[in-house]
Amino acid sequence: MNEAAPEWPPPGIDPDVPSTARVYDAILGGRDNFKADREAADVFMQHIPQARECALLNRAALIRGVQYMVRSAGIDQILDIGCGLPTKQNTHEAAQEINPETRVVYVDNDPMVLSHGRALLADDRTTTVVTADLRDPAGILTNPEVREAIDFGRPVGLMLIGMIMQIAEDERPDDIIAALMEPLASGSHLFITSWPDTGDPAQHALSRACLETLGNGWCRPVERIERHFLGMPLVAPGLEFVPRWFPEDPGRAVPEVADMEPYERTQMAGIAVKP
Repeated sequence: MNEAAPEWPPPGIDPDVPSTARVYDAILGGRDNFKADREAADVFMQHIPQARECALLNRAALIRGVQYMVRSAGIDQILDIGCGLPTKQNTHEAAQEINPETRVVYVDNDPMVLSHGRALLADDRTTTVVTADLRDPAGILTNPEVREAIDFGRPVGLMLIGMIMQIAEDERPDDIIAALMEPLASGSHLFITSWPDTGDPAQHALSRACLETLGNGWCRPVERIERHFLGMPLVAPGLEFVPRWFPEDPGRAVPEVADMEPYERTQMAGIAVKP
């Protein structure tokens, strides 16, 4: 007897409503998306033709940040909130290339991420995926699978990659971050990428595309993004445009900001350490 086909789309998904994870997947040329997501990706391309390059820059920052935390800072457990759908070189792959025992918990509010992630990681004892929402930090921190995988008595790498710009100011993003950081041990790292507002038209184009399709996605002044780190000390080179951000080699030669393409100035990255 043939096994029953899995329910598609997975429960909890409305294929007519675009989601952040699936739109990102569509921009990167992935296949785990629906027509509504592809149409949203087209809107991004109309507003900023280099949207795919922006997504790749964000992914490159993710890899460099993970490598720094695991190799240079010795972090061996990571909580990646807003992880999105699996793509080429994920957080656990980058981490476990350096330390195979690194434990990674992926968190996303899109049930498709859980469905695909569980299938991908079925035989991986060090990595898990849970469905939860950044706007509910208590729900993340008390999730039984999170508590089983993460030892809150030791340093954790908390990742909010391309996420905090989706939280409106009236939702108090800094309070959400503070709630997530509060139970983490001294030496824990907070890794954020976000969209700066330095007046560059490309920054505003990216934000407009996101607001038009997903209803969120605000670029913010650099000084405002810095406050997301809650006053904790930043790892060199601090909060920086992604093409200039190399935490494992902060002294390397990097392009001048004025010489960068406009799309290269749409994202910044930074890592702070909890004293």
